[in-house]
Amino acid sequence: MSIDYTLDLRGESCPYPVIYTLETLQGMKKGELLQVIADCPAAFRNVPEEVVKHGYTLEQEPVKNGRELLFYIRA
Repeated sequence: MSIDYTLDLRGESCPYPVIYTLETLQGMKKGELLQVIADCPAAFRNVPEEVVKHGYTLEQEPVKNGRELLFYIRA
């Protein structure tokens, strides 16, 4: 899996991981892959729900790595 962009949102409280993820995806070309790193517990549910609702694709299920949450989203 080749990642085009990484968005590090560790330390950002919700709802900012969702807002910044959607803003970043809007500026990407269709087909590019975004990796999002977050540590807000609510992001585990909110980020996938919102990106799919806005027409983007999760490349894989969210990954929990300790406190970090990893998302792989296709624009």
